[in-house]
Formats: sequence, C-alpha cells, structure tokens
Amino acid sequence: MFVDGFVVDYKGVRVFFGRGVVGGLGRFLKGFSRVAIVTGRSSARVSGALGDVVRVLEENNVGYDVYDRVTPNPWASQADDLGEFLWRNGFDAVVAIGGGSVIDTAKVACVIAASGGRAVDYLYWRRRPRGSLPLFAVNLTHGTGSEVDRYAVLTVDENREKRGIAILYPKASVDDPGYTVTLPRDQTVYTTLDAFYHAYEAATSRSSTPYTLLHSVSATENIAGFIERVLRDPRDLDGRSRLLYGSLLAGIAIDMSGTHIIHAIEHALSGLNPKLPHGCGLGILGPRAVYYTHKARPSESAEILKLLDSSIKPDPGDAGKAMKIIEEFQEKIGFTRKLSDYGFGRDDIKTVTGMVLGGLKYLLEGTPFKVDEQIIKDILEHSL
Repeated sequence: MFVDGFVVDYKGVRVFFGRGVVGGLGRFLKGFSRVAIVTGRSSARVSGALGDVVRVLEENNVGYDVYDRVTPNPWASQADDLGEFLWRNGFDAVVAIGGGSVIDTAKVACVIAASGGRAVDYLYWRRRPRGSLPLFAVNLTHGTGSEVDRYAVLTVDENREKRGIAILYPKASVDDPGYTVTLPRDQTVYTTLDAFYHAYEAATSRSSTPYTLLHSVSATENIAGFIERVLRDPRDLDGRSRLLYGSLLAGIAIDMSGTHIIHAIEHALSGLNPKLPHGCGLGILGPRAVYYTHKARPSESAEILKLLDSSIKPDPGDAGKAMKIIEEFQEKIGFTRKLSDYGFGRDDIKTVTGMVLGGLKYLLEGTPFKVDEQIIKDILEHSL
C-alpha cells in the first residue's frame, strides 16, 4: 500500500507519495519555460532524485539549470544568493530536491525573486510576500515536513539567530521512500527524531486540537513501529515508507499547531554551531523537555508516549517516567549524543538562554507551560 503510492492533498499542496511517483510532477511542470533545480552538494545525485527530475523536465520539454550550493543549517544569505540567481536568470518555477535545508532555502528564495527584499526582511516580518515563484519539492528525508508545511528556517548571518517563519507552501511535492534508502545511518536516526518531536510538540502545543493529535498519534505509530526495522535493513522500502509517512503526518501536525520549547532551544544551539544537525539537537534536548511538557499536558503527552511504553499514565506525577521512556527509546535506536559532543559547555548556558528568551522568544508561544530562565538552564544542563 505505502510503496505502491497514493496522493495526499493538504492546503493546496498535492503530495505524491510512493515509489516512482515523481512523474506526477510532470502535469504541474509542463508549460514552464525554464525551471531551477535547487539541491545540496550531493544527496540529490546519490539518491537518484536529480536524474529522475531531469527526466521529467526533458519529457515535458522544460529547460532547466541546477543550483547546488545549499548547505545544512542554511544561512539567510544563501536564500538571498539563490533569490538573486532566480531573478537574474528569469526562471519561472523552482524544483527543490533535498531535506528541510534545501526546501526551506528555496521557499524564501522564491519569495525574494518575486517580491524583492532580503531574507532578513521576511525573517523579522519587516516585509510581506507579494508573490512568489511556484515551488515544487522532492523530499529526500523522513524528518523535515517542509514538503507539506508553510515553514522555512534560516540562520541570520549577523547574529546567528536561527529563525523560523511561515512563508510558502509548495504547489506539489514528492515523497518517494526510494530516495531515502541512501541516507547514512546517523541521518536516518536524526531525521526520524525530527519527525518524532514534530509529532510530540504539535500534540502538546497550546494550540493543539483533537485533529492535530490524530495526526501526531498516527505519525508516532509509524515512527516507533518501523525505525528499528529500518536500522537493521536500511534498504527496507516498506519500513522507509512508514517512516516517510510518519514524517508527512508530523509535518501536517506542526503546520496546524506548531512546535514549542524543544525547537526553540535547538534553534539557538544550531544557530551558534551549524555543525549540530537539527534532529540530533532535538534528540539531545528532548528527554528533559518532555519531563516539563508531560507535567503540563499529561493527557496529550501520554497519548504519544504510550506508543513507546504502554505503562505511561496521563498524570503529571509520571513526568519522570516520561523522560525515562524517551531516553530508553533513543538509546534503543543508538542515539546517545550530548551537547558536549558539539563543543557546548556550562559556559554557554547563559548565552543560549539569553537567545531563547530574547530574539527567539516567539518560538516559545506554543509551549504549554510558562518558560523561565531556570527551566531552560535545567534542560541545557541535563543535555550537556
């Protein structure tokens, strides 16, 4: 069922899901004169997605050029550079092939190319999009959600604030599990943790609804049920399909209800050190943040965590157990990273806390409890 393929329509985004479904983009791309293919350095080629997209464009007589300069944890200046490239060369559409870094950069660049300005103008809400180039996304990971949501995350060059904004939905996207089998083991774990925390935070957010919870629970069922199987056999297409579907559902969940404290603190950390992979940062912070979240939203938290351990209770008194469940789940999939592995120490706690409660405070709006300096420090200390 999952490998064979189906279509998901969400808020104007048509997602083609399944093996070999990239041809579905043809009906959308036909008629454009010149398309920019935006990628990172290698994953689009290694996965086979770039060759497939080129074939679809050539079959539909669409001209194209490849822009392959997007890096992980991208800077705002990269979106500026891409936006200028799109505008200067007269492209009329964009196909982004990659994970969240590539798709997010392309979202902002599509707006810059059509509406002018710089990325920081949009990241700080000083300018509103008046239009954008049409964006199509070919997702290469089971963690981003960016192929179906409106969000983009970029790091401001001048102050290292990693900011997330709602800016653009793709017109159509491809979720092909075949493109994820070449993910290295660490990225398989990190992107899966990204999807898990999307599901968990959306379910426990202040703006969560029963409809959000439905998506988050289903996402977690797929993630928890298949991550170990995929780690045993990375080329297991059915397992990859389930992780990818879980990520898609989690992406819809955060589009509806957002994220909160785990993402807010992680943004500060990977803004300061771009070598910290996003999903890895979430996994490091997650256990202690779940402790506080379970205290505040025990019912919703338990709905997610019981898929990892059925003995968890929807009771604030089970917050310690909630933290342990996350720790054990992450250890089971081989995740034991700490902030100290990325050069962070106690001397950095004040700086990170200041960033979270300063320029990144808006990212805390969905947090279901009052966040103060002591809570952030406690989460960071437990994560060192």
